Formats: sequence, C-alpha cells, structure tokens
Amino acid sequence: MQAKNMMLGLLTSAVLGGGVAVGGYKLLEAEPGNVAQSTVASDPQVRYTSAMRSSAYAAPEGLNFVAAAAATTPAVVHVMTEYKAEPRQRSQRMQMDPLFRQFFGDQFEDQLRGQQQQGGGEGSGSGVIIAANGYIVTNNHVIDKASKITVVLDDKRKFDAELVGTDPSTDIAVIKVKADNLPFIKYGNSDEVKVGQWVLAVGNPFSLNTTVTAGIVSAKGRSIGILSRDQNNMGIESFIQTDAVVNPGNSGGALVNTNGDLIGINSAISSHTGSFEGYAFAVPSAIVSKVVDDLLKYKVVQRALLGVRFTEVDARLASEKKLNTLNGVYVQSLVPNSAAAVAGLKVGDVITDINGIAVNTSAQLQEQVSRFRPGDKIKVGYLRGGDKEIATATLFNASNTTSVVKEMPASAAITYEGAKFGPVTARLQNELGIDGGAQITGVKGSNFKETGMAEGFIITRIDKNPVRKPADVQNFLEQAKDNSGALVEGVYPDGRKAYYPIGRE
Repeated sequence: MQAKNMMLGLLTSAVLGGGVAVGGYKLLEAEPGNVAQSTVASDPQVRYTSAMRSSAYAAPEGLNFVAAAAATTPAVVHVMTEYKAEPRQRSQRMQMDPLFRQFFGDQFEDQLRGQQQQGGGEGSGSGVIIAANGYIVTNNHVIDKASKITVVLDDKRKFDAELVGTDPSTDIAVIKVKADNLPFIKYGNSDEVKVGQWVLAVGNPFSLNTTVTAGIVSAKGRSIGILSRDQNNMGIESFIQTDAVVNPGNSGGALVNTNGDLIGINSAISSHTGSFEGYAFAVPSAIVSKVVDDLLKYKVVQRALLGVRFTEVDARLASEKKLNTLNGVYVQSLVPNSAAAVAGLKVGDVITDINGIAVNTSAQLQEQVSRFRPGDKIKVGYLRGGDKEIATATLFNASNTTSVVKEMPASAAITYEGAKFGPVTARLQNELGIDGGAQITGVKGSNFKETGMAEGFIITRIDKNPVRKPADVQNFLEQAKDNSGALVEGVYPDGRKAYYPIGRE
C-alpha cells in the first residue's frame, strides 16, 4: 500500500512539473508580430535593432524658431570689404589693443594686420537690411577704413555699397545699396527683452552664409569697456549679452526674438581663442534705431549729454557717503552750466531713474540718455538726503547748447596763407585709412609753394597734433610760429605719405 501511494505521488509530481514547464515556455514565447532578437540574425529582411518610434516633435508655443529664421534670413546680408595697400610703418601704429583682441578675437587681429600689409587685404562681416530701398545697418568695425564695400544678399545677388555714415561711439554704421523691394527686418523693442528669453543670432560666421544659432538672453545693460576706451570715454555701452553662438563674421548681424523682430546688432564676443566661448554682445535696437535715424537725417549722430560724472552705488560707497540705498548712480561732480546743473541736481545726489526707467549702472544711465537729442527734455528721478525728487532736464550737446550738430559742410573750408584747406570726404578717409584731415588746393599762389607740397595733399598731423578739420591747420600752424616752425605730415589721394617742414631752417 505504501509503495502504491509513493508511485501515485511521483506520477502526480511529474504531471505537475511538466505542466509548469509547458506553461513557462508559453509565457516566454514571443507573441505573433514581435520578433525575438535571437531570431533576427537569421532573417536578412529584419534590422538588428529595437522597434523604431516616430521622432516627430511638436515644440511648445514660443520655442519654435522656424518662423523667426524664415522671416529673418532673407534680410541678413554678407558684407565683404577691401582695403588698399598702406605703408608698413602704419601696421605698427595700429596693432590691436589687447582689450579688443579679447573681445573681437585673434582672427580679427590677423585680418586687421592683413589689411595693413603692402598688398592690402579683405574683410568679412554681416549686415541687416532695415528698409526695402536698400539701407543696411552693420558694425562700424566691419567697414572701418574700407576702400570698397560689397554686399551679398541671401539670394546671392551682389551689390556695391555706399557708406552713409558711422558712429564709432556705438560701433554702428549705415551703408546703402541701389536696389528696391528688398526684404527687411522690423525693429523690436529691446526694452521689453527679458533675461532668459530665447533669441536667434543670424549672420555669416567664417563666411558661412546665412547661419542661424539660438540661445537665451544672459544679461542686459552689460558694459565691457571696448568702446569707451577708444572713444575718449564717450562710447555708449549697454550691450545685450547672449549665449547664442557668435563667431568672427557674425559682427553686424541680427539678434532677433522668436517673432523675428530685430532686438540687437551682434557686435562682439568675449574669447581667449578668437572663437565663441559662451559670451556674445549686441547693441540694443533702442540705440541702433536712434543712431540710424540720426545718420539718415543729419549725417552725424546727435549726442545728448546730461553733464554729470558719476559712479555706481555699492555697499562701500553707501557706507562711506551714508546713503540709504544700494541702487542708482552717485553724482560725483557736475559740468558747469550743464543740463544737470541747470535742472538743479547737486553733487551727492543719487540718480535712480530716467523717465521712470530704473538706472542702477553707468551703462543703463548712458543708454537712456543716448536715446535723446540735444534740446529734448527728460525726467530725472533722484534721491537727496533720503527724499525722492524729480527734475526736468533739457539735454545739451558737447558745446553746452541745445543746437542740432550738423555735418561739416564744404563751406567749412578755410583760406590760410593764400591756400585753401577743405574737409576730406568720408569715402576718401576710408580709402586712405585716415580720420579727418584737411586737403590743400591753390598751393602755387600761396605761401606754401616753397614747401614742396602739391595740389591735393591732405594734412593729417602737425607736429604731435592730429588734424581733424581744416580749422586745425590754421590753429596749429599759428601755435607753431612761436616754436620756430612745425613738421607737417600727410598723405596724397593715391596713398603716398609725405612730410614737409614749415618755418624750419
């Protein structure tokens, strides 16, 4: 009986074990339509990979750059420049400032050096069409001293461009091509740009036409010190900082928002290698539009001045001056009879806002004032002894008047010692790589006939004094009479340099 029960138990265990095995196999067996990877290798019609899913992705509203890129790229152009050969000694005098090398990169310095060699050189940058009739905004440093400017559109049409005007203090220039019905970009309001907002940079880096990169606004009102040093502390710096990739060749290109509105002109990068390292800077559209408008209307930028010397308020200054705020800029001194002085501001005041817009840095204050012209009125908010005050200031120009500054007309020529000295055209200044100067005519009938000067000679320097305009010639030569003469330096329209001693034995 015991043996019979034992045999029955073994049989039951065997049946159960077989059922478990079969059931487990069925559970592990691939369902119809699912191919096990172990069988794929023997089937040449099936890829050795997992099932692929659709990669279609619907970007959240506001994060799709396709529309902005499509609207922007036709209006961003490639700006190509040519430079005439110049004497070798000039290349030593114009070596790039180390600070400019940091922000524009070593490659820009190499380009600059190439422009100064005996064979001349070429340059490359970007520009933005801002009007259908051919007006283009770019950087001053893109076209500075160029003898020829060529513009290539996104559709590969090529035009010679004419220089309309420049403003080195903001690094903005306007050029024009003879064409109509061109695509253009509308200005956006850079005041409304927020830190963290998505932006696109469009340009021609390394001559790669129509390149679009994306990033965010990293900071606003950024001053990096590359314009103020070069413009006798008159440079206006309040850059939009972004991490959108910008490289040499992007200068003068567009910074746009996701609507395709122009919110800045890309101008510089901070780099130790000459290539992008995460920091790019653009001139805000609020400044660009005002500078462009001035250049088109007056041929020269109308620079309005408040007439104060100031420093930013920090914890140390607040403690030292017993200030009740860490915001605003502290008035250190006032220009006599300046706009600020006439409006009633005093040393020790803390300027907090301009027309209700807060200003906590020098860059922010300069940006707000730079939007206006001499004669315009602004509301200056300030703290005095803890009390908030508002003053109305009428802005002045550099001569402490409200007059509009006009471009030097041809009538600004002077007659001195029997010869006529006239201003040098902007185009000729660019071709020769000079800043200003005075061109002489009527030499044979003048007291200059014995010097050896020929007709058309352009005086650029008298002793150590740079000649910017015709009146400088008379002023410096009159001063030199007390010093037994002067050495006159200049250049002829064909590029030949010459030196002439005057009043020296």
